[in-house]
Amino acid sequence: MTTTAHDSQTVNADAAELAKFSALASRWWDPESEFKPLHAINPLRLEWISQTAHGLGNKTILDVGCGGGILAESMAARGAIVTGIDLAERSLKVAKLHSLETGVKVDYRNISVEQLAAEQPGSFDIVTCMELLEHVPDPESVIHACASLVKPSGHVFFSTLNRNLKSFAFAILGAEYVLGLVPRGTHSYDHFIKPSELIGAARRAGLEALAIKGLEYNPLTKTYKLSNDTSVNYLVAMIRS
Repeated sequence: MTTTAHDSQTVNADAAELAKFSALASRWWDPESEFKPLHAINPLRLEWISQTAHGLGNKTILDVGCGGGILAESMAARGAIVTGIDLAERSLKVAKLHSLETGVKVDYRNISVEQLAAEQPGSFDIVTCMELLEHVPDPESVIHACASLVKPSGHVFFSTLNRNLKSFAFAILGAEYVLGLVPRGTHSYDHFIKPSELIGAARRAGLEALAIKGLEYNPLTKTYKLSNDTSVNYLVAMIRS
């Protein structure tokens, strides 16, 4: 995992990535759209987060890179007090509208995680950062900001893609070109992150790994499951020491 220096005037975001997700913003809540995989895996990751953090009710949660609010809203529906942040304004507008339609309250903000960390350090019981690290120029900056935002003994959850030949074959060739699970060009192999790299960066930020899970897709049954195979998609639970 490579890192670059960021001063206070620099936003840790890729303009092309923001434009890509903004163009798809209206389709966030269509379960048959490009976001179908996120809808499919959301119950799995929601339950794992809840179990690992010993429930979500009345806990303050920050969802970093919340997009259209799929995970954020589902955590709020479990009784959590949720803030969702993203730099794609069109996605946030969709998230806010859906929240109004469902009546599930989420506080959505157009702000970078680094800026929020400077404003509200140690403010959240749980921080989630799912499917974001592989889309930003400096993932370690995001990891450090997430660590700063969580309370002592609080939980931080990351999910991303491993970097190896299998993940290239499955996540790019398979998911984008063969099965069409996500649009072509969604991922860049160079931005994939090995678990050892993520855990190392988290440790430097004051986080310790609690658990790691893999996420597998069965193309025959078209279903996902959590497993111990972290070779492609994986999730890591951390605690602030």
